[in-house]
Amino acid sequence: MADQAPRPAREFVVEADGGSRGNPGPAGYGAVVLDPVTGEALVEAAEYLGVVTNNVAEYRGLLAGLHAAAELDPDATVHVRMDSKLVVEQMSGRWKIKHPDMKPLAAEAARVFPPGRVTYEWIPRASNKHADRLANEAMDAGARGEAWSPSDSTAELDAAAADRAAPAGRTAGSRRTGAASAVAPAGTEGGDGGEPAPDGGGAAAGEPLARAGRDRVDAASLGAGTRAATGTGTPGTGAPATGTPATGTSGAGASATGASATGTSGTGASATGTSGTGASGTGTSGAGGSATGASATGTSGTGASATGTSGAGAPATGAPGTGAPATGAPGLGVAAETSGEADVRAAKVVASPGWGPPDMGAPATFVLLRHGETPLTPQKRFSGSGGSDPSLSPVGREQAERVAASLARRGTIEAVVASPLARTRETAGIVAARLGLEVAIEEGLRETDFGAWEGLTFGEVRERHPADLDAWLASPDAEPTGGGESFAATGTRIAATRDRLVAAYAGRTVLLVSHVTPIKTFVRLALGAPPESLFRMELSAASLSAVAYYADGGASVRLFNETSHLR
Repeated sequence: MADQAPRPAREFVVEADGGSRGNPGPAGYGAVVLDPVTGEALVEAAEYLGVVTNNVAEYRGLLAGLHAAAELDPDATVHVRMDSKLVVEQMSGRWKIKHPDMKPLAAEAARVFPPGRVTYEWIPRASNKHADRLANEAMDAGARGEAWSPSDSTAELDAAAADRAAPAGRTAGSRRTGAASAVAPAGTEGGDGGEPAPDGGGAAAGEPLARAGRDRVDAASLGAGTRAATGTGTPGTGAPATGTPATGTSGAGASATGASATGTSGTGASATGTSGTGASGTGTSGAGGSATGASATGTSGTGASATGTSGAGAPATGAPGTGAPATGAPGLGVAAETSGEADVRAAKVVASPGWGPPDMGAPATFVLLRHGETPLTPQKRFSGSGGSDPSLSPVGREQAERVAASLARRGTIEAVVASPLARTRETAGIVAARLGLEVAIEEGLRETDFGAWEGLTFGEVRERHPADLDAWLASPDAEPTGGGESFAATGTRIAATRDRLVAAYAGRTVLLVSHVTPIKTFVRLALGAPPESLFRMELSAASLSAVAYYADGGASVRLFNETSHLR
């Protein structure tokens, strides 16, 4: 009898997701094994995990999908598609795995199939609808005190309906296609972003691309609720979505995060009311936050920030290929967004690579967080690095908790660096604890020293030191009374700090927790704006801004004074 020809190994696509409603909170995962040719759903799996955190749930979804594929054919090759950049980069070996809860999960996932038989690809959440709906079904079932039931699942039908409803040109935003990041066999080196893994073993504790508009999770058990499934679908090409360049328009009091099609830059628009760069400020804000500086110029404007590129020609946000919409413009549907959708939109804008040539790699992106309120903030008193060093007020601590939750939803932060002052260290500590990161202290991020003006209001300084105040408002080289720090000196310090941090965090997204003057100075330098622009920017307590720095020396302001997380 002739020998039988060996059966060719099958190929599968696994799409997986995990979610948490609170992070930590009620959590679940979903996974689906697909035929790569027909798009047919072969197996679905979902499970409610109880109260856990974000990343474990995503790993549990991955494990469920891999085990389901192995049960179909242990000799198969598998292509995993997930909207968790963290899991994809860790399992591809490009990021180290630092969190102790992640290491055993990643190790288990690596053992399901032999090395080299599994590849990983990041896809946007919109391309991961089927697994996302399975995860939500599992969480809904858990909320009812029930187990997820395969017979009751409508996830595949819901995902297919969403694909059909997608706008023309974006049906590729379905789970079958989407904007792909690097695809690499498990355990290989290379790629961009994250902390390199010298041993090919995993990842940094952040996720530098947009994720779901809900919290993800950290998690518990595996495998409950799988089913063989049939369905239809068109196999994807893996081609990235293209998107349309944003216009960069913005409304009063809003941050403009879209880039103009021409890539030109603004110089930073003025805030409503007067504002300056000192401590808590004396002007009034049209954006709903306290004014953040002292200024006698009476300059007013739209309250919108410019988000064009720097004079070095670096790209602004919303570039073609990112699919990132412009934000902040009235009439563009921004007001109708949920907070989760706004988080995803902001994260896409901040983390998207922009218009730079591909050989420049990912930029170093600084997400600039002003600390939460202190007792001096609502009193609008100068509060620099030479005063009483106040801690956060109860309001400030609540603000820090809110921004921490928002950043956890966005999933973009890979490291946290803070000014040495008490209010920034406290804010950074609250955020870092939520993200599972440590806080590094950087002396260069401290606030300007306002000398004898520390603790005074603008009016009190005007009354006691009128000539010195006039000189300070007129020239960046003038120092506050009593030997404080001039804005020129602050600019030199921030430029040196910027260069040092860009070198240290190349290609990564880093949260810098700092103060009014340093953050405005980062933005001013990125835009190539004159020193007097410091008096024309509004920066609220616990607000977020972002600047990306490219390998060619260019910079792009991607976000300014964003406070939606506080509302």
